[in-house]
Amino acid sequence: MFKILDKSLNKVYKLSGYIAAFFLILVAIFILIGISSRIFNFYIRGLSEYSGYCMAASSFFALSYTFIEGGHIRITLFLEKVATTKKYILEIWCLFITSLFSLFLAFYFLKMLFISYGFQERSEGADELLIWIPQTSVALGSTLFFICILHQLIKKIIYK
Repeated sequence: MFKILDKSLNKVYKLSGYIAAFFLILVAIFILIGISSRIFNFYIRGLSEYSGYCMAASSFFALSYTFIEGGHIRITLFLEKVATTKKYILEIWCLFITSLFSLFLAFYFLKMLFISYGFQERSEGADELLIWIPQTSVALGSTLFFICILHQLIKKIIYK
């Protein structure tokens, strides 16, 4: 049962990496359009805000994929010097603490999303976009990151 869930979650993490790449491409497109608009003397409102929203979405969707691929800064240099038994305990402890911090992060981003949705808060930019729309990607990305950390913690405990 856990192996099926493990495989499915790894596919979700890979999909979030592709979503992050898509948003990063959108950032590049918005920047290029902004540069072109200055060259050809026309103005498109909100391009800098949209590129910022896409950058936030890209960053948060990339968290779980990057963690699975081993791209985050880790304490492996320290763990390599520790004995095998202590290494296992330290890895469990680190994943547990990280899961607590990522739960805290996900909880407050979800709370912020629901508050923004409830108040129908708008951005301060020229476009006055409903702010819960870009906040959704940040909340989803941080929630997926929490699931990823918890998944790795459980996997480490089960498979030693």
